[in-house]
Order: sequence, then C-alpha cells, then structure tokens
Amino acid sequence: MKRIDLHVHSNVSDGTFDPSYVVELAYRAGLSAIALTDHDTIAGISEAFYAAKQYETAKTPLEIIPGVEISVGYKDRDIHMLGLMIDYKNQALISVLEQIRRERDIRNIKMAENLANDNIDISIEKLLEQEEENTVITRAHFAKYLAKHHYAKDIKDAFKKYLEIDGKYYVSRNYISPEDAITFIRNAGGIPILAHPLLYKLPNPELETLIKRLADHGLLGLEAIYSSNIGQEEQYLKTLAKKYHLEISGGTDFHGANKPDLQIGIGRGTMAIDYQILVDLKKRLQQEKDS
Repeated sequence: MKRIDLHVHSNVSDGTFDPSYVVELAYRAGLSAIALTDHDTIAGISEAFYAAKQYETAKTPLEIIPGVEISVGYKDRDIHMLGLMIDYKNQALISVLEQIRRERDIRNIKMAENLANDNIDISIEKLLEQEEENTVITRAHFAKYLAKHHYAKDIKDAFKKYLEIDGKYYVSRNYISPEDAITFIRNAGGIPILAHPLLYKLPNPELETLIKRLADHGLLGLEAIYSSNIGQEEQYLKTLAKKYHLEISGGTDFHGANKPDLQIGIGRGTMAIDYQILVDLKKRLQQEKDS
C-alpha cells in the first residue's frame, strides 16, 4: 500500500524541523505524498517542493501537496480548517493569511504581557530569539519557552499551567469565520477540510450541526483519520462524512519534537493512510471545478 500523510507541520509555524528536513523524514519513512499544512502560513511550501526534487528519480518519488491550516472562529474558541492542493501563490489567500498573522501577533504580545505581569521573564523578542526568522508564533512556542526556562516541567505542563483557553493568561483573538476560510481555500483552487473534528470536544449533535452547516457552505472533507482517534471514533467520522457527502482525509499532525509521540506517516505507530484517499480528494476537487 502506498502511504501518505496529509497533515504535517514545519518550523515556519509550530513544528521543530525545517521543511527540507520534514521532506527528508517523509522520504525515509517511505511515504508517497505529504501535505505541508503549517498554521496560517504557506511560507514553507516552496522549500518543500525544492527539497522533494532530489527524489524525483527515486523508485518512489515523494509528492508534495501544498496546504495550510487556518485558524477560524467558532463560538468562543478557534477551530481549524485545512486547505489542501491550494494555489499557494494566490494573492487573496496570501492577503488573508497575512491578516490572520497580524491578529495572532497582537494576541501574542498581550499574552506575553500577561505572563510578564506575573514575574515571568518573557517577551515577544525573547520568544523570537529561539525561533527561525519569520516563524509564525503560536502557543506551542510559548510552551517551549516556558518549559526551557523551568516555569513548567515540559510543553504539556506549560499548556496546562499557563496557556489553556480558560486560563488567566490566555488572550482570544479575532478570527475569520469557517465559511470565509472555505471560500478562500476554494477560490485558491483547494479543497477545504475540517481538521481533527473530535479535538474540539463538542457534543455529537453540535458537531454534526456544525459539519452540516459547513457542508452547506462548500466544505468538501473531514479529517477522519487522525492520530488521537480511538475505538470507533474514526468510523463515526467516516459515517458523518458519508452522510454529508464529504471526502475523508487523514494525517498525523506531525510537529517534530513539539509532539514527540507522533511520527510522520504513522502517528503513534499504528497509522497507515492509503494513497487512495489522496486520489479520491483529487477526483472530488476536479469534479467541483468541472461543475
């Protein structure tokens, strides 16, 4: 079976490896395709394409799917919309991602100030010192800093103590709507997919209502195969996808050392995402373009 991973992060957002090394890891893992889906940025895609060129003559070349994971607003929190097979040079998409990044920067400054006001030695400048140039700073970067400077035992502990949504240091930000994200992704030639639906901890009726609402607006897929799904959860999402005429997608949400229990392509060691899923997504996207 040809295997793929359609949800992968690099250090242009909150992963720890640069896009070239992510590509190398994917090739070593024997994958046939990966989607680079960094948070609110497409900055790593060109590098990933360039890195993959060295494998073009290999027995199993590695296909790069240009993607993005967009943070969007739902009630009092954010949820995530994957855009796969996007035109990463689409100016409207680039502009909205820049807008999202500016909102994120404003939030990050306020959150750093909240922490500093409690005598934690942190600032945006100090966060940026530990990262690559032009990295999109997320809560994961705060967590890494807090763990490194012994304010928390590890990244997980840092989230629990300082960065939870209902905590005193957290700052919400202005988000675009899920419907707007769907529109931007589709206008950029891509296929919009609701990422890891069960991570939002919504009651089943509310999740189904959300999926129907988004499907009515042009959502085309659900990330039904995901690292943290257990028991019948994957089948439940596949059933919802079928009910609302959505394709299924799958990915590990690989982040490198920021999620050390997840390996590219196999998650916690048991995932195997069939290349046929990518074939079906491409077929659906072409059907939408032809209709």
